[in-house]
Amino acid sequence: MNKFRGLVKSHTTAASLLCVGFLGATVWGSGLLRAQSHGGGASPSDDALIADFRRVEVASVSDALEQLTGKRWYMSHRMHPILTTKFAGFARTVLLKKDEGNSDPDALNGMLEAIDQGSADSVYVMAIEDGDNIAGMGGLMGTAMAARGYAGAVIDGGVRDVAYLRKIGFPVYATGIVPSTSVHHYRFGGSQIPVTCDGVTVNAGDIVAADSDGVVVIPRAKALEVLKLAQQMDFKEHSMYAVIEQMKSIVEAVKNFGRL
Repeated sequence: MNKFRGLVKSHTTAASLLCVGFLGATVWGSGLLRAQSHGGGASPSDDALIADFRRVEVASVSDALEQLTGKRWYMSHRMHPILTTKFAGFARTVLLKKDEGNSDPDALNGMLEAIDQGSADSVYVMAIEDGDNIAGMGGLMGTAMAARGYAGAVIDGGVRDVAYLRKIGFPVYATGIVPSTSVHHYRFGGSQIPVTCDGVTVNAGDIVAADSDGVVVIPRAKALEVLKLAQQMDFKEHSMYAVIEQMKSIVEAVKNFGRL
């Protein structure tokens, strides 16, 4: 009788695994059909690409990038959100260079013009030289970005007017919250140029994705390849949860799915 029960249990577990695997394949197949609907082997539109990156987890995107490039493309634990959020969009880069005590009224005009030149699905990516204690943006800039449909902002430096930014629900990742200003301390150093943001190189037009796990940068040329692998990783991981609960073993689940 015990052997019979063990056999039934074994078959039940196997059947569960097959069902989960079939479900994952079905979901993945629907993803392929969606990709094919964009034109077979042709690249999907920018809107569709960003929409797909918003559906996958940043952790899976980070893993996919590391597997495909052998490099780190995620920002460190220093970069955190002012509110829980998830977004993806195309990088609009800005650099601020230190210029202590300057009295030039136009020193930061380019920083503001860069916002007005952006559009829906832009992500404002600002690098500030030694900017941990300087607010690179606040409520006014956040309002302008929100009005233009920006997906969010990533600031390698501080942010202020946080209560207002939370009120309007505009997503910002920054290395800290500070009340200071960049006026008279910094000068615009250029926009739509390569910048280093929390140790990661960001080029204009790269895809920036963020969620509760942090921020990752996807080089534009690698976007489709990264997206496909990240989707596979997501589907596999999500399929594992029920199997782990049923088998009460993460070891067996990892053996069966090959994902950790």
